[in-house]
Amino acid sequence: MSKVAEYDYDLLVIGAGSGGVRTARMAAATGARVAIVEDRYLGGTCVNVGCVPKKLYAYASHFNSVFDDATGFGWQLPGEASFDWATLRDNKTSEIKRLNGIYLRLLETAGVSLYHGRGRLEGAHTVAISRQQGEEQRVTAQRILLATGGWPWVPTFPGSEYTLTSNQIFDLDRLPERFLVLGGGYIAVEFASIFNGLGSEAHLIYRGDLFLKGFDNEVREFTRQEMDRQGVHLHFDTNIEAIEKNEAGYQVALTNGDTMEVDAVLAATGRRANVAGLGLASVGLSLNEQGKLDVNERFETDVPSILALGDLIDTPELTPVAIAEAMLLVDHHFGTVAPEPLDYTRVPTAVFCHPNIGTVGLSEEAARQQFGTIRVYRTDFRAMKHTLSGSQERTLMKLVVDEATDVVVGAHMVGDDAGEVIQGIAIAVRAGLTKKDFDNTVGIHPTGAEEFVTMRTPAR
Repeated sequence: MSKVAEYDYDLLVIGAGSGGVRTARMAAATGARVAIVEDRYLGGTCVNVGCVPKKLYAYASHFNSVFDDATGFGWQLPGEASFDWATLRDNKTSEIKRLNGIYLRLLETAGVSLYHGRGRLEGAHTVAISRQQGEEQRVTAQRILLATGGWPWVPTFPGSEYTLTSNQIFDLDRLPERFLVLGGGYIAVEFASIFNGLGSEAHLIYRGDLFLKGFDNEVREFTRQEMDRQGVHLHFDTNIEAIEKNEAGYQVALTNGDTMEVDAVLAATGRRANVAGLGLASVGLSLNEQGKLDVNERFETDVPSILALGDLIDTPELTPVAIAEAMLLVDHHFGTVAPEPLDYTRVPTAVFCHPNIGTVGLSEEAARQQFGTIRVYRTDFRAMKHTLSGSQERTLMKLVVDEATDVVVGAHMVGDDAGEVIQGIAIAVRAGLTKKDFDNTVGIHPTGAEEFVTMRTPAR
């Protein structure tokens, strides 16, 4: 085995996103010599064009309905509320710059060397770093971690060049009055809700019969009803055939024969592994049928000195998952005790549409397939605050229980702050608690969350 002293570093990370930065910091804390290469921005997708700005825009989009709700509680605004897109956009940019600075200080404090440039594999232990000035430097490491994340993918059709991706949508010059999003995943559903809340006429186009494939079917249907109630125009079983630019904006032709004119089109049609120019072929690596890199439990690729995590491998494309994988990777390669593998079956997640979705564990459909006989407890109701606000918005809560063991194997919610609520429920599901444990837990009254411990009669 090669000696560490033969290389410039013990670990070289390509990509300074959440997973890459966490790995670099934690490995450096063990005494390893660590460097990280980044050609774009510190913090990766999540901080710059993903989770963080999206959540800020989601917060902004909720004020419209909050102002309406307030009148039922006696509040009157002195004048008509108005929204300024530039203020939101520029304040978002300032916050991201602040976070970029935090990431830089974290790396500096940890003693991680930072190379500004684009990394390219040139061997099992060598990375060429290209800078904008045309300079190139070669660095060697005992281990190389690929943590370059994902990149938006847009299908090709006439006029597809007029579409925007989630990398661009936060920095538009002005708020589009008529907004169209193509897609049926997290990003599409969230941005349809966000722009609807900010005041745009929002449309969502999806080729399938219902969005959020893979989520619990009742959650998907309930979300459809609530988004429709909020005023989002949903178009299923159709796709974009072509886009033409005109003086009024963009004319969009759909495969069902309809046309519409909009001011902006967001293509939220998926993300793919960001490996362009990474040099995988030079070391004999390639993507699998899922478009990901194969790794073992130690996050090693077919070239053992080259590791990968996050959106590059076939695990949930979530920032907390990449961070958890980073911790495991460091334990495997720089720790003294082999860690327990990460349980990917009980990873909680949220969709920040309006209303929010929070979910952990198995859907009703997946639980039936895995366990055969299950019990489902569910309730939907008008939240207490809406008894005065006048809003007709409803909340859904649902528990899925394995009949044989009484263990709660899935929990789902659609409603205000669903992500905040499900985070706590996720601990119970991860711990394998039973429905009896839920029943024996005293609720906090009056809250919506107490419904998770007061549902007693199975719905089916």
